[in-house]
Amino acid sequence: MQAFSALTRTLDPRAGLAAGALCISLSAVLLDLAHTTAATATVGRCVFALPVISTLAWHERHCRGGLSRTALLAGAVCGVLFAGDMLWWTQAIGEVGAGLSTVLVNTQVVIVPLLAWVVDREKAGRRFLLALPVVMLGVALTGGLIDQTQRGDTGRGTLHAIVAALCYSGFLFLLRRGGKQGLPVQTYAVVLATAALVAVAAAPWWGGLDLTPPGATLGWLVLVTLTGQLLGWLLVAKLSSRVTSATSSVLLLLTPVGALVAGMVVLGERPSAWQLTGCALVIAAAYAVVAHRDGARGS
Repeated sequence: MQAFSALTRTLDPRAGLAAGALCISLSAVLLDLAHTTAATATVGRCVFALPVISTLAWHERHCRGGLSRTALLAGAVCGVLFAGDMLWWTQAIGEVGAGLSTVLVNTQVVIVPLLAWVVDREKAGRRFLLALPVVMLGVALTGGLIDQTQRGDTGRGTLHAIVAALCYSGFLFLLRRGGKQGLPVQTYAVVLATAALVAVAAAPWWGGLDLTPPGATLGWLVLVTLTGQLLGWLLVAKLSSRVTSATSSVLLLLTPVGALVAGMVVLGERPSAWQLTGCALVIAAAYAVVAHRDGARGS
């Protein structure tokens, strides 16, 4: 961990964030290659990551103190939402494809500010309001309103990806509200442990829990844990504070772009021209929202 900390101190934060986003973008492709149930994939990703995160959390607690009872509860609620995100998203990957499902889940870039507007009465801004119908049109096109991809049930896949986006947005929204203690690793450990327990309990409704998956499946799940749950998350967590929040948000848009490209290259996914247009609209609207935040904060 000391070597990783030293690396992040010397690394250009924008390059590091871009690398973290691209690591996370591989998750959907690796989950598709794992060929397992949503419950098994979710439990595996959490359980494989917990030893590393728990060790880092112990170090954080030793140096900076532990989470309050309120923060523990908030972390547990975030874990429930995080489990919902992973279960619904993994299901959507098999139905609509790795690339399209990731683009749809990243509508959270627009949903989180919407939650802040409705719940916390944060000012929305004209550009954000203009972006909402663009996102809705983009989602409809990505989901195959005009022309569908050759793979799976795009209608169900789109619905599942949007539910995943809602869960992920709730997770991020609560995490932001409850993150005042500034103990991200301990919070993440609580999130992962809770998500694993929720996925185990929900397994009968999500294809069942395979306790003895094939070696190939284990290998892909370990790889998705290393790239997405650990390396990607640690790069984002360590380097986000060294750039503006909007710069971080813009760089994280590399996640849906990377997943879309990786799905086409690795899995041979071929979205229709209309679906790619929908993806472009979603990503462009998300960019407009986060770029607007940067301008607002810099003024």
